[in-house]
Amino acid sequence: MDLMTIQNISIFVLAVFVGYHVVWNVTPALHTPLMSVTNAISGIVIVGAILQAVPINDHEINLTSVLAFTAILLTSVNIFGGFMVTKRMLDMFKKKERTNKD
Repeated sequence: MDLMTIQNISIFVLAVFVGYHVVWNVTPALHTPLMSVTNAISGIVIVGAILQAVPINDHEINLTSVLAFTAILLTSVNIFGGFMVTKRMLDMFKKKERTNKD
């Protein structure tokens, strides 16, 4: 492996480790804002993936395009699921209407 690959793998492992500990130590009251921020980051990722998926000069599909389309698919699922979970979490804080039964 060349030096750039080792650096990229090291950064990825460090990001996974730090991300795990940051999310694990979040208090339960902050989970809803964390989900919203995660959806925003996924929105940025999907824009970058769309820019990488479209070949500009060459018209052939290469590995970058395939990975970008995979990122678009997975990020779309992540955004949809994140909004569904955020909605369910916010619905827990709504006051339920009481019906008077006579």
